[in-house]
Amino acid sequence: MGIWIAPSVIERELYEAKTAGDWAAYFDVLARAPLYLAQPRIQADAHPESLFFHATPDRMLVVHTAGMLPAPTPETVYESRSLGWYAKVWAPTDPAFLAVNPGSPAEAYLTTTPADLARWRAHADAAPHYGLPDGKVHALFTGGPLHGPIAHGLAVGGHLAVSNGEFWNALAYHGSGYHRERRRLSEWWGITDRADWLSTLEQLLGAGMVSPVWEYALRVRRVLASDFAGPVDVEHWRHAAEASLRRNAERSAEPQLTPDGVTVAQPRPTAEVEGEIAGVKRLIGRIARYEQRFRADGLLPEDGWVRSVEGWDIGRASQMARWGVGCRYGTLHEAEKAVQRAGEAAQRTYRSWAEFSAGYILGRCLHFDEEEFGTWYTGALACHLTLTTDPSSPWLNVPFT
Repeated sequence: MGIWIAPSVIERELYEAKTAGDWAAYFDVLARAPLYLAQPRIQADAHPESLFFHATPDRMLVVHTAGMLPAPTPETVYESRSLGWYAKVWAPTDPAFLAVNPGSPAEAYLTTTPADLARWRAHADAAPHYGLPDGKVHALFTGGPLHGPIAHGLAVGGHLAVSNGEFWNALAYHGSGYHRERRRLSEWWGITDRADWLSTLEQLLGAGMVSPVWEYALRVRRVLASDFAGPVDVEHWRHAAEASLRRNAERSAEPQLTPDGVTVAQPRPTAEVEGEIAGVKRLIGRIARYEQRFRADGLLPEDGWVRSVEGWDIGRASQMARWGVGCRYGTLHEAEKAVQRAGEAAQRTYRSWAEFSAGYILGRCLHFDEEEFGTWYTGALACHLTLTTDPSSPWLNVPFT
């Protein structure tokens, strides 16, 4: 028999504690780890606020840690709860044993007497944190791609994987549990069914949610940088954007020849054009100030600048593909194709993980941060630094191109 490779650090720590006979350490790991319980999907949909204990014939309740979960199926879903929660709700009529990862080298069969439940509570109370959101890179050592196009597409979602404390390479995604994943998509994205998910995913993959005005301003600078083969002064950038907008406004007022004949266009109101120009100039100043901070914090090199903010949509698309699997709005096959498309989109727009990350963060900040440099920025910066320095990061192990 070969050496067992634990699927993730959670199961490895459980195995090491069990092998050493250190059950206090085993319970410490359990107290930090979400414990997933299988539920028939029909029952889960009918009773979204309830969790049901389905015991095995030998009076065991089976739970799995995150790395031991099977691939999602349409019929069965998983909900996650903490060890402290199980200790709190366990009743005398409930199963006699809690079976943790049965059939694996990290398995344990825990008795459920009142003294046992008190022990569970004590370890839960002493746990420094619950779940994985600890600012680190988490990966599946087995059961998730570590190299190749799918791994690249999954790594595009690295920012959200680190900030949410999720395995960066988990395509067979369960997240924090079926109903919690559904609530997240509903609250943050307004997604409540498969059609919503598919529509949103396609928008993100096409970078259709980032503001076209942001992308327009950055495109003007890209053209200037290409023409002049060097850094672009902010005032030069502003003047070029103004000239481009004025040309567009004049062009829109010219008669157009169409298959239906000549269309006489109406000139746009002067106030509207001037307002648009002023707005783009303000935006350019805002982008320049973010980039100045990015350089100071190591997000950009000394003479670096952001090529595009499409990375914000592309990075979210990689995660959205997985979120749909967790909610059972999409299939594994659909998620795999979408993740690969996200990786290809990132490669078309950027030349490195660092460039992609800067674009992702600028998009996030333009949408949420309002130049406050608050948690929307500092959280993303922390993820960037982790992903670009942690030896286990996919950004250091999966080539960008």
